Amino acid sequence: MSSTRFDDPDLSLSDLMTLWPQTVSVFLRHGMLCVGCLIAPFHTITDACAEYHLDEDLFVAELREAIKRGSAR
Repeated sequence: MSSTRFDDPDLSLSDLMTLWPQTVSVFLRHGMLCVGCLIAPFHTITDACAEYHLDEDLFVAELREAIKRGSAR
């Protein structure tokens, strides 16, 4: 099991979505174009939230819930 944390401030969005594919739905629900974006390997959650004017704490909470639900299956 990976010791990578989904909320690591240096984790790229592409790595996040690869390691936890259940997070993709959170990005799509917010109308974010991060899924498949060529910049995703370079952007972090912080970058994406700034770009889309989202509250980072709330967004991270949504990601955490998606990961939790996905792990329960």
